Amino acid sequence: MARIFNFSAGPAALPEAVLKQAADELLDWHGSGQSVMEMSHRGKEYMGIHAQAEADLRDLLGIPANYKVLFLQGGATLQFEMIPMNLFAGKPSADFVHTGEWAKKAIKAAKAFGKANIVASSEDGSFTYAPAQKDWKLDKDAAYVHYTGNETIGGVEFHWTPETGNVPLVCDMSSNILSKPIDVSKYGLIYAGAQKNIGPAGLTIVIIRDDLIGKGVPTPQTMMDYKTHAENDSMYNTPPTYGIYIAGLVFQWLKQQGGLAAIEKQNIAKAKMLYDCIDSSSFYNNPVRKEDRSRMNVPFTLKDAALDEEFLKGAKAKGMVQLKGHRSVGGMRASIYNAMPVAGVAALVEYMKEFEARHGK
Repeated sequence: MARIFNFSAGPAALPEAVLKQAADELLDWHGSGQSVMEMSHRGKEYMGIHAQAEADLRDLLGIPANYKVLFLQGGATLQFEMIPMNLFAGKPSADFVHTGEWAKKAIKAAKAFGKANIVASSEDGSFTYAPAQKDWKLDKDAAYVHYTGNETIGGVEFHWTPETGNVPLVCDMSSNILSKPIDVSKYGLIYAGAQKNIGPAGLTIVIIRDDLIGKGVPTPQTMMDYKTHAENDSMYNTPPTYGIYIAGLVFQWLKQQGGLAAIEKQNIAKAKMLYDCIDSSSFYNNPVRKEDRSRMNVPFTLKDAALDEEFLKGAKAKGMVQLKGHRSVGGMRASIYNAMPVAGVAALVEYMKEFEARHGK
């Protein structure tokens, strides 16, 4: 059976090479006579997989030694709760930049633990841009500053790193982590659900600076305390072992592609191909300000929404799936994460042009 081009926002496509390796190793990992899914998380085989995955992630992102890498569960959604529980640290408020649905959820969760100051928002533009830092009204005494690096639904991405002085910067990078190089040292905490650019659903990665660990006031419950997981190398409870294994294979695949600088060039090229198609047409439209357009999630609408279902049906017939836009915004959305090959974007663009030729008059 031929592989399709999967434009899902998550769980999303994985590199074919990774899937093939996982399939080859499914019943017998490296002569161990067992699948990784069956291994004890305390056994030497899995411990080696776990350690290598962390080492490769540190290498890819250039993570400094004074940061812990935590392999957790619960998705980014659980982090909406864990971050304020651990980082408010007795302070009354934290600052938030509101750029869409995922920022909204983080803000709502934080309000249970203190005041959530919205220091900048793009709501006035229907969340179609990233607010310029000069317009942020930051509080120098805030516990932290939180922003969403890429809004998966609205297709808005920060292509720059905010400056927050001595206040820790926190970023939800669920949908653009590993898509480009970043300077981890500018952040207090980075978190990301795995199911977009890292691996299968069920794994969440947290990268946290040492001095922010163990500062929760009051001390969070055991499983909600970053200190618990940092002191136990993410093995206080049974970690999502198979998800970590697959993530490790993805990290190795990224290194084989030339690392994050190389993958960024490819992501820029893929996004340009798709946006050029949209911008050269009066049949398709993307509402996001050009300088803030996401390289990962490209929402677009058709001139006539009555054609949406026909567009999706035709795409599926050509082996392209999961192009329907999020229910809150409608239209279409093409998620073109690292694992989406150039050929997939080229096929979509060709189909879009054919569809317009048939229906655009």
